Amino acid sequence: MQVFNVKGMTCGHCVRAVTQAVVAEDPAATVEVDLAAGEVKVQSQLPRPQVAQLITEEGYEVGE
Repeated sequence: MQVFNVKGMTCGHCVRAVTQAVVAEDPAATVEVDLAAGEVKVQSQLPRPQVAQLITEEGYEVGE
């Protein structure tokens, strides 16, 4: 399970955008988003830098 701190997510649309971006690259991925904590948990075969890039491409800031 990869955990990302993500800034800029505020609503259900944000959750869908991040989830769809990851699942488009890895259909078997599991994505859990906690808006209050600003956290995205991803279970995927994709490497961490690629997942971070996918989230960034949706317009959100990925922290360490």
